[in-house]
Amino acid sequence: MAGDPPVFVLVRPQMGENIGAAARAMLNFGLGRLRLVDPRDGWPNERAVAMASGAAGRVLDHAGLLATVPEAIGDCAFTFATTARARDMTKPVMTPEAAMARARALAAAGHRVAVLFGPERTGLENAEISRANALISVPVNPDFPSINLAQAVLLCAYEWRRQGDSAPPERLALAGTDLAPAIEVERLGDHYEARLEEAGFFFPPTKAAGMKQNLRNLWSRMPLTRADVQTLHGILRQITRHRDSG
Repeated sequence: MAGDPPVFVLVRPQMGENIGAAARAMLNFGLGRLRLVDPRDGWPNERAVAMASGAAGRVLDHAGLLATVPEAIGDCAFTFATTARARDMTKPVMTPEAAMARARALAAAGHRVAVLFGPERTGLENAEISRANALISVPVNPDFPSINLAQAVLLCAYEWRRQGDSAPPERLALAGTDLAPAIEVERLGDHYEARLEEAGFFFPPTKAAGMKQNLRNLWSRMPLTRADVQTLHGILRQITRHRDSG
């Protein structure tokens, strides 16, 4: 699914550092549409620029400055509000994962989406939350539910990116080498089997076939790289040389 990324709206943010950190988190995950509603220390803010650190400064350069929440979300068809409490309101309450999945579906249908984040000390007020179509609540430790503003932005930005990212959930970092092809693993098994046979490892003879099979299973369970195979061959050659020289 494609479509415009969501607009992140920081409502009455108190610290320039948090605005800058939020901009960094947004750019980390490919978001760049930031709006500010009545920041406490005015705008522009030198501390925000310093915290944005380089490339993320362009998110601040294009940030919109608005006086009220209705102005900030006026061109948006759907608005999420982040909050630690449902505030006794009848609205859908979603995790960041579910909310950003909905945001992607809405964006793909051509609708502009906004996400509201409240001020650091108090969070969003009821009047602001009432203007949202749905709420985002992070499933945190109930004994310590407070999340830093930039952290909340990062969680939502990450989920937005993840919903549309094709990166596999797990990959193997090969450190400049390749996985060993089956023939190389087979030859490694042959090498060890031959040396172990010489050493009398496969005893008694009635269990030899099963022991050899177990060794083959061992090699196949390991994601051996070509470098691994060369190292294991080298270890066995050195042991054999040391034995023969003694």
